[in-house]
Amino acid sequence: MKLARPTWLVSWLLLFAVGNAVEPTFRDVEYATVGSKSLKLDLYLPAEQAVRPVIVWVHGGAWRSGSKTDVPITPMLSAGFAIASVDYRLSPEAPFPAQIHDIKAAIRFLRANQEKYPLDSNRFVIAGASAGGHLAALAGVSDGVTELEGNVGQHLKVSSRVQSIVSFFGASNLQTILAQSTPFGLNMRVPALELFLGGQPDAKPELARLASPVAHVDSNDPPLWLFHGDQDPQMPISQAHELQGAYKRAGLPVNFAVLHNSRHGGPEFFQEEILRKLSEDVLQALGDHPPK
Repeated sequence: MKLARPTWLVSWLLLFAVGNAVEPTFRDVEYATVGSKSLKLDLYLPAEQAVRPVIVWVHGGAWRSGSKTDVPITPMLSAGFAIASVDYRLSPEAPFPAQIHDIKAAIRFLRANQEKYPLDSNRFVIAGASAGGHLAALAGVSDGVTELEGNVGQHLKVSSRVQSIVSFFGASNLQTILAQSTPFGLNMRVPALELFLGGQPDAKPELARLASPVAHVDSNDPPLWLFHGDQDPQMPISQAHELQGAYKRAGLPVNFAVLHNSRHGGPEFFQEEILRKLSEDVLQALGDHPPK
């Protein structure tokens, strides 16, 4: 006699089967405008949840490319999360801190519209991969930093604070990243930083520090999850170690998962067991549990 699988497990398997083919519930939602440019997000909602904790997802692409359509964490919908995947101004169009201003504007927009979708304003998670992991970490640890809050969007009095941070193979210290990089990494990172900062970190030390999550960690920051491959030739794993160390010095909860023999990105970072465990851990930190 075969036992029926629990409904939540069936949901997990279905979501992994379709992967990024999961369609957003609300596509191209305008969260702000900058000049004539419309900034948009896609919002994915779980099927059976009245008020949802939300993950604000930040795509990668060396700060200069990428799209909100790249959402490898959609299986986390079955744990009850809403997912808002955000487009932001890329570095060829606008240098830092435009990207972080846009991301914080998206958080404020979602919180201001929590009843419309509906979302739980007390359970916001920021997450991202690669350059998106860097921006997610920076947004998460810089609550109240005037230079990073910006004035984008119509909800400037709404909080941009989040309650958890997840960074997949992201940067954390732009002042040390080049010294830690392999020759391959330098070929990628030097031109990317030139666009992002408008110059190299040694020529823009104050801006590089402002853009570094490690410079903003304090005892009020939310729990952090880090994922990094120990063979990453593009983003030094030392970047994750630096952010982990800053959190430990501040006495904050931090979880660091090293994927052995993994490089920069790849499906192994978003496999079923990793995202299931991450969902459980983040929901526990937020004060909730996944469906059973």
